[in-house]
Amino acid sequence: MTVLSVQGLHKSFGGVQAVQDVHFQVAAGELLALIGPNGAGKSTCFNMLNGQLKPDAGHVTLLGRSLIGMAPRQIWRLGVGRTFQITATFNSMTVRENVQMALLSHHNRLLSLWQQANGLYRDEAMALLERVGMAAQSERPCGILAYGDLKRVELAVALANSPKLLLMDEPTAGMAPSERISLMDLTAKLARQDDIAVLFTEHDMDVVFAQADRIIVLNRGRLIAEGSPDEVRGNAEVQAVYLGSGAVFAEAH
Repeated sequence: MTVLSVQGLHKSFGGVQAVQDVHFQVAAGELLALIGPNGAGKSTCFNMLNGQLKPDAGHVTLLGRSLIGMAPRQIWRLGVGRTFQITATFNSMTVRENVQMALLSHHNRLLSLWQQANGLYRDEAMALLERVGMAAQSERPCGILAYGDLKRVELAVALANSPKLLLMDEPTAGMAPSERISLMDLTAKLARQDDIAVLFTEHDMDVVFAQADRIIVLNRGRLIAEGSPDEVRGNAEVQAVYLGSGAVFAEAH
């Protein structure tokens, strides 16, 4: 089942074409990687999908419903979760409280006095933390967590609104190599369990080729390749865009 459909997406800034005629689809339970060199248009594309930027032309639909013109919060309420390159958590709150805040927002129960809300959705928050391997650290403030653990908390927060689509912008940035693989293994497992469509950008090609079901490649705002990891790895234009870096696209041994 197609969850996200993108057709003919265009965006320019002062005459510079940042995104030109980009089109792709993401199915339920699928992990689609969006890659490309710096300046390829990845962030611009993401921000149009999330409602932070309005495209100049094109269509973006979630389960057949157009997202064009909607604000990020409206899109979030339709079931689009997002994680960021830099983690977005409340450092003074505990791990559990961060997830509770997301659940309160999802259920339209955000209250002005946190003391009144602190008892709500505790069990749901703990269940989400259990799923991402953070239940044992639920009472620790986020401000003292290791960076890899913060990324897991952010994933739990993103899952709090039961997303149909998860947008992950550089999800493993700043993490150790072993942590990167672990986080994306977990993401893939959860996505397939819950039929969540996942679109992610990533600079670590080991992560991309190990985890993505399909890969799309942007260069200077244009889609230059789409296919399985093996198909993209063998694409001559993709290799040229990455300056022929054989180490990047070499087969894993």
